[in-house]
Amino acid sequence: MTKTQEFVAASANKVAAARAALDAHVREIVAWHFDSATGSPFWLDYASRLGWDPRAEIRGFDDLKRLGEFQDEWLRGGPVQRWIPKGLAGQPVYVFETGGTTGTPKTRVAMNDFRTDYEYFSETLPDEHFPRGANWLMLGPSGPRRLRLSVEHLAQHRGGGICFCVDLDPRWVIKLIKKGWMDHLQAYKDHVIDQAVTILQAGHDIKCMFTTPKLLESLALRLEEMGTSIRKMGITGIFSGGTEFTPQWNRFAHEELLDGAYMTPTYGNTLMGLAASAPSGPFNGYKIAYYAPQPRAVTEVVAFDDPNKVVEYGQTGRVKLTTLTREFFVPGFLERDEGEREPPYDAFPWDGVSGVRPFHEFAATTTVGVY
Repeated sequence: MTKTQEFVAASANKVAAARAALDAHVREIVAWHFDSATGSPFWLDYASRLGWDPRAEIRGFDDLKRLGEFQDEWLRGGPVQRWIPKGLAGQPVYVFETGGTTGTPKTRVAMNDFRTDYEYFSETLPDEHFPRGANWLMLGPSGPRRLRLSVEHLAQHRGGGICFCVDLDPRWVIKLIKKGWMDHLQAYKDHVIDQAVTILQAGHDIKCMFTTPKLLESLALRLEEMGTSIRKMGITGIFSGGTEFTPQWNRFAHEELLDGAYMTPTYGNTLMGLAASAPSGPFNGYKIAYYAPQPRAVTEVVAFDDPNKVVEYGQTGRVKLTTLTREFFVPGFLERDEGEREPPYDAFPWDGVSGVRPFHEFAATTTVGVY
């Protein structure tokens, strides 16, 4: 796929068709998760206390509001088996941490969602910059997070490429920042970049990469010190995501760091999958608008004082996520992010979100590490 370098608004017909497909998908997913033969223990117990049958009364996306807001604390602790749908019993189960770097981790179960999410995302990547069959570098968090397995599958899915990874513990990064151990933090960052440079110099012919804005900048500056660049090391395509991905940084990266390598911004997490971005560049001030992988996941920008009220286009609100797969159902989850509501894009004919940043009520207490 080749991404056109301009924003093309979606037609009314495309928007209506996407909404009809979403409503049909909602009915299918609700029927699955609230059926005693296929649903998970958590949602079957939840339904038993509602006093009404979601399978009969939820007929479209808007009806999901009747289930209330999903509480993120429900994801902390175990047993995680309460989230496994009966209809998928016996399948190999993965567990991934989602969000937060302190305290008892929030976790979600997965069987194939992480593969499916990245196969969908693969269709948004231009082959001329992300060649099929190319090898990848995953310069991001390792450990109990799904990124490593997901990017590895993406490389394999796109023609059998091999993914090379680094060791990176974001929890340790947060601890170093909170303790004020800046020398240790710099040493750990150097350790991570050392690993990436070693891989890039090892003759593996790596052409594609995932990384975060902070790590991308650190890698580019290290390579500059060595008299080379990301592009000269063979990288032709990068997808990157994190809370530091502002329009200002996007412009800086294109003008100072990439040396002609292609980069596409993404917004995602373990619950959502990956939201791809509409084209950005000088024509729109490098503004980045993200679009969730609907109908598997939906993002809304809602009023700060009313999570059931979507704000007007261009207005600011909190990001609200709904996940709709047979493996995991999360209706009305209020993210720790805020942003502006964006209109439907031709390739993604549903609402998007731009200016994603930490939710202002949490921002003062949020420590941003490698993301």
